[in-house]
Amino acid sequence: MTADLYRRRFLHACSAAAGGAALGWPLASRAQQKNFNPQPGGWRTFEVTTRVELAEPRSTTRIWLPVPSVNTDWQLSQESSFSSNGQARLASDRHEGVRMVYAEFAPGTVRPFAEVTSRVQTRNRADAQKTAAGADASDLRHWTRPTALVPTDGIVRDTARKAVGGASSDEEKVRRIYDWVVENTYREPKVRGCGEGDIKTMLETGNLGGKCADLNALFAGLCRSAGVPARDYYGLRVAPSAFGYRELGGNPASLKGAQHCRAEVYLKARGWVAMDPADVAKVMRQETPEWIKTTRHELVAPVNQALFGGWEGNWLAWNSGADIALPHSTGPKMGFFMYPVGENSQGRFDSYAPDDFKYQITAREITSA
Repeated sequence: MTADLYRRRFLHACSAAAGGAALGWPLASRAQQKNFNPQPGGWRTFEVTTRVELAEPRSTTRIWLPVPSVNTDWQLSQESSFSSNGQARLASDRHEGVRMVYAEFAPGTVRPFAEVTSRVQTRNRADAQKTAAGADASDLRHWTRPTALVPTDGIVRDTARKAVGGASSDEEKVRRIYDWVVENTYREPKVRGCGEGDIKTMLETGNLGGKCADLNALFAGLCRSAGVPARDYYGLRVAPSAFGYRELGGNPASLKGAQHCRAEVYLKARGWVAMDPADVAKVMRQETPEWIKTTRHELVAPVNQALFGGWEGNWLAWNSGADIALPHSTGPKMGFFMYPVGENSQGRFDSYAPDDFKYQITAREITSA
């Protein structure tokens, strides 16, 4: 290693450490990281607040802010409250069960704003020993359907067939698809936001780099093509990881950029089971200054194992909707709804630029007295 290369790597490592300290996250020891193993336990309660502040509108301006709409054995979506100096109300897309606060501002509104606070309870998952409950056949069919961004035919089906090979059981198919995604895709930090989730284009171009909305969408699409019900949940990291992984947590004081989606598959013997191959890729690419290229690495192996069948409860899900028509919007349907959205007569705002389309997201954990 040259002296110059050593200096650059040293400065990169120092910068990463300083960044973690500045965010107020504890920097973990290697031993703590190697123990990544979320297990079901008690519920944690969070209040999450999203606030949007707009420039004085010259035309009618509309915004949509996601509200948690998921109630399961790992998340309880409780009350939401909101305030605004525009016309605001709770709304739904009416088809996918996606809930939101919708606000509309007339031209000339002074210092327009909208703020929504939602209370959510979450807990860890580890579904390895889960017993399947009865599932509605029509619901399972819904989660094998194609969507605009996640088709199930053509190159997606061909790729799924190659990935599963001779696997016969649904769990073996999912295991092989999970491993295929981890081995063949990679985290690309330059992708904006969480990615677009256009899996057909990814496969056709051979560009398999992306972020969670790309990699977990690809995982879900391959599972559906193999006949296994699968879905993505679109949400937000709300607290640091209890296991010390900087990249697997969020800074509650500022959650801009903390959006993250996760996946589930339905296995006949176990019901809905948690999955997150995208976070394996994130740890490999961004947890250390060096890009880790093997899942056998001491920091990656426990994450790769735990995220097949589990995830940590420092994250909440807004919804699992796809092909979403926002109420009163003049724009096209959205592939997913994970970020605040705004538009005026000139079109949609850039949801991936929170300092331009001015919004802030924060969280606080509520503990018993």
